[in-house]
Parts: sequence; C-alpha cells; structure tokens
Amino acid sequence: MEKVAIITGASRGIGREIAKQLAKSNIKVIANYNQSEKEAKELQEELAKENIEIDIIKADLVKREEAQKIVQFALNKYKKIDILINNAGISEYRMFTDETDEDWERVINTNLYSAFVMSQEVIPNMIHYKEGCIINISSIWGITGAALEVLYSITKAGMNGMTKALAKELGPSNIRVNAIAPGMIQTNMNDKFSKEEIKEIKEEIPLEKIGKVEDIAKCVKWLIEDNYTTGQIISINGGWNI
Repeated sequence: MEKVAIITGASRGIGREIAKQLAKSNIKVIANYNQSEKEAKELQEELAKENIEIDIIKADLVKREEAQKIVQFALNKYKKIDILINNAGISEYRMFTDETDEDWERVINTNLYSAFVMSQEVIPNMIHYKEGCIINISSIWGITGAALEVLYSITKAGMNGMTKALAKELGPSNIRVNAIAPGMIQTNMNDKFSKEEIKEIKEEIPLEKIGKVEDIAKCVKWLIEDNYTTGQIISINGGWNI
C-alpha cells in the first residue's frame, strides 16, 4: 500500500522540492499552501506532465480548524496518514528591540504552533496503525541562534525541543520523530542578504558553498525509509557549525 504524506508550506523552496521528490517516489502527497496558490498550482501541473498526481490544499495553519481540514481530507481520501512534514515557516529580519507583539504572534504561530497543531491532529491515526514518521524542518538558527532573527531562532529551537520530547513519547507506538536543521539553502528566504553577505557566509562554511533544496529532500526521503532513527536533529549545513 502506498504511503501518504502531508507537507505543510509545500508551494515554494524546501517544501516544494520535498513534495516533488516524495511524489516521484510513489508517495501520495498532500501539499499544503496558504498564500502561494499560483506556485502550488504550478507544482501540481509540473508533476501532472509526468503523470504524477498530487493534492494541493489551501489552509492557514494558525487556525486549528484549517489543520483539521487537511487531516480530514487525507483520511477521507486515503484512510491513513503515514508521514507528516512540518515545513511551514516565515522569517523576520530586524532588531529584537523592534519586534512587536504582533510580530511575535505571527512568527510563533506560523512556525511553531502550526507544527504543534498538525502533529496533534495526525498522531491519533498514526497510533491506531502503530506506525508513522514526523519530520520537522528546523534550522541551524535553532541550534546556534541568529542575530536579527531572534523570533525565528526561538521557534526553531522550540521545534527541536518538541522533536526530542515527542520522539520519546511516541516511540512505544512505533512513530519516529526527527528534525532537519538546514544551514544556508538556496531559497527566497535568502533574498534579504546582499551578494557580498552571501560571499562572506560562503567563506565561513567549510564546503564553501550554499546548499540546495535537493540536499534537504534527500534527507527527508532517507528518514522516511529508515526504521531506527528518532529524536535526532540532523544538521545539513556544509559544516557551518562544526
């Protein structure tokens, strides 16, 4: 029986590549997006040209009922959920003292609450089948912290803590929970950096290059196939924080 995966924030960047690679591996993909409808439809159409079908669903995951909508769609269509990829996230780039209560709420809810609520909603089905795989897309900043991205760093550190604690709680039900902490990856999140800043960052990385979304998708595929890895924060960063 084919596995079923829900991927949040799947219309662009890392989430998009994960959706493509899983769909090409005969996994039934439900790709969530919120505002990027055009990109989500383009992804669906791109895969359709290869005779690969994916579902795309608009949902604002700061609202539990929207998360429930995705899960219910999956269960109605496929009867089970094998894989959850918590990838939805946004970043703010400014001084911590300039952050507002509204910024805090937006970043915390988008990045951390969405992972909390989606996990809560899929876990009962995984427990029922005594099988499941949850992968949280974290960040190097959740490990080291980043100046001018304090709120983002907080959410990713929280995601890492959730990963480890939930792995312990769900291990007896044969549900594996891991996180991937990318370093600098070629996505539109890097638009805030100048060419000179990117050059300086490359010089700090032992491999002297920026990672690709494919690097993260490959790790996701491995974590899905593996049966004995759980509670791990896997750093894919070219050696940036050795």
